Amino acid sequence: MPQKTKENNIDKYASLTGNWNYPTRIRFGAGRFRELPQACGAAGIERPLIVTDPGLMPLPMIGDAMHMLEQAGMAYAVFGDVHPNPVAADVEAGLKVYKRGKHDGVILIGGGSAMDAGKAIAFMSGQTRPIWDYEDREDWWSRADPAGIAPCIAIPTTAGTGSEVGRAAVITDERDHTKKIIFHPKMLPVEVIADPELTIGLPSKITAATGMDALSHNLEAYCSPFWHPMGQGIALEGMRLVKEWLPVATHEGQNVEARAFMLAASSMGATAFQKGLGAMHAMSHPCSSLRGTHHGLTNAVIMPYVLLHNRPAIEDKLAAAARYLDLKDQSFNGFVDWVLALRQEVGIPDRLSDIGVEADIIPQLAAMALEDPSTGGNPLPMDVPTYETLFDHAINGKLL
Repeated sequence: MPQKTKENNIDKYASLTGNWNYPTRIRFGAGRFRELPQACGAAGIERPLIVTDPGLMPLPMIGDAMHMLEQAGMAYAVFGDVHPNPVAADVEAGLKVYKRGKHDGVILIGGGSAMDAGKAIAFMSGQTRPIWDYEDREDWWSRADPAGIAPCIAIPTTAGTGSEVGRAAVITDERDHTKKIIFHPKMLPVEVIADPELTIGLPSKITAATGMDALSHNLEAYCSPFWHPMGQGIALEGMRLVKEWLPVATHEGQNVEARAFMLAASSMGATAFQKGLGAMHAMSHPCSSLRGTHHGLTNAVIMPYVLLHNRPAIEDKLAAAARYLDLKDQSFNGFVDWVLALRQEVGIPDRLSDIGVEADIIPQLAAMALEDPSTGGNPLPMDVPTYETLFDHAINGKLL
């Protein structure tokens, strides 16, 4: 009898288990970009490869980074041939530059695309198997040689993905146009420089889209059914920062205080989503793969449709969040109304059709969404017909 009771207790408390990791060293604050040489020294990097994107290549921040490294006597190279949704060919091209220059670490400067591509380059620099053998499935990460993972320094220039504190890279498989998550604990950058001044030049539309991405990370993590009380608390505060500061950052782009709080909210979202994501991301990924939509913008468009679908499982949670956010209507409906109002305030379209996603690809979108790893964290179970309905609603603007 005692043994049976013990077994029952194990089953009873099985949901109260988790694997928790928290961010690396973060140098946060205006002007801290100037600490790049010191960060390289702390990371043990002497011959860095800078990975960025084509849009940032001609900007002063890249020139400033090069000048700082030159002054510190470091040999470096710059790789900026990265797609907005990075593909395996980007990683292969970057690896050739990395190995040709005998580099010993990677500096990531940019938004999610540069971060994902750069982390994948550093990860693959000492591996022997194809990149897809390390997809985030079961324990595939254990196939990697940890000694073959180069150190990274991450310098975000957008406040959305939070990839600077993430242990994975999202890379598109060009063979079937699916986004795949490549994961390993050592992909986490060893140093982060979070300087809000680097986000000052972001256009308002990109500020809004990336900021809504930060909200989606915090919100889906908060709604995830998995047990992670620390992630839950971080997600809640991350949402509050978005509420207070995203409109300001969008409409007052030179406001460093707003930019700083949004940069913090971004990192908080990526920390919190260790707890899980859900259907927002599962639906957004195939839209980006098949139609090239901006990831954060797609999450923002899809957001209310997924919340309404998940209502039976998250109504109490969102009512609690509404109280924490001090909304006028502290209920599930009040929370959804706030999301809709925020989207309108920062200029987010209402429908997926407004951003180039049409009904003719719904069957393909639904099948891909179901296979996406994010589906496993959705508060309600999903299937292809359910995803087809959700895509139809989001494409045609059917808020029920």
